[in-house]
Amino acid sequence: MRRGLRFANTRLRELRMIVRGLASTGHPVLAHVIPIRRCNLSCGYCNEYDDFSKPVPLEEMFRRIDRLASLGVSIITQSGGEPLLHPDLDQIIARVRGHGALAGMITNGYLLTRERIERLNRAGLEHLQISIDNAAPDEISKKSLKVLDQKLLLLAEFAEFQVNINSVLGSGVKIPADALQVARRALELGFTSTIGVLHDGGGQLKPLNPEEQNIFERVMALGKSSYARFHDFQHNIASGKPNQWRCRSGARYLYICEDGLVHWCSQQRGYPGIPLSEYTLDDFRREFYTEKPCAPHCTISCSQQVATLDNWRAPQTLRPRPATPRAAEALVQLTRAGAPHGN
Repeated sequence: MRRGLRFANTRLRELRMIVRGLASTGHPVLAHVIPIRRCNLSCGYCNEYDDFSKPVPLEEMFRRIDRLASLGVSIITQSGGEPLLHPDLDQIIARVRGHGALAGMITNGYLLTRERIERLNRAGLEHLQISIDNAAPDEISKKSLKVLDQKLLLLAEFAEFQVNINSVLGSGVKIPADALQVARRALELGFTSTIGVLHDGGGQLKPLNPEEQNIFERVMALGKSSYARFHDFQHNIASGKPNQWRCRSGARYLYICEDGLVHWCSQQRGYPGIPLSEYTLDDFRREFYTEKPCAPHCTISCSQQVATLDNWRAPQTLRPRPATPRAAEALVQLTRAGAPHGN
């Protein structure tokens, strides 16, 4: 009963978010925030982690959440690295909810326990996404159904937030068809299921082979009722075709790295590379009207999804500004950590 009421309340707030986004272009819709770059895994296709970074201090995270709230953001999602490694994650999520924003998180799920799930319930988490890439772990990905199924059972029993299970095709796992098994298990447990296409180190398209394309379409069909209306662009991606759309990253979608800089997305760190504390509505408006050269072959689904609110309006006529030296330095630092290219 309680879970049902929370789900209904979340759906109502999501509807309000969409209506607000359609009515006004003057605020960010979604922000991904990195509270810690470190991860407890080392998946072979990921370039978004290291094995040494310390958590961003809680007070600094509060300042970033407060700043995003002042810009009017609708959804704030904690990502990483692995956000569950941050010792104060519950307080960060509660801060998001305190501002009235929807609170989400992306995790590999390894650190979930009943006690941890109940803490996330109390903090007010509304969306959780777990990435599961195969049925059994291999040298490419340890995020397997064999390892994580017990975590999924805990979520099915105790989570009061919505859970989505995402798989990635094109990552090089031994058995791509495992994605079907993962999707079916997600739906069996009452979760939603999504599937993505691996990109290179710049977020650009790596086309699927015929077998992977077939698997992709079958998984998409399984989840059609819950999410496919937001993923039409992925059918082109799976076929290696460009998409014609207006990327609003840096405006409607913000990626805030552990250093507190605003970037277009996880794969275009350095653009615009401005500290969130100094980010203004002028920066927002410039990026809203900036045409992104990486857009046609982009596979970053969060950027694409948010852009559906605005693809029909406001043509982009500006060129990107150069990446800032400060942001470029941060990118080199991440590469030095030994994180391989490709998410």
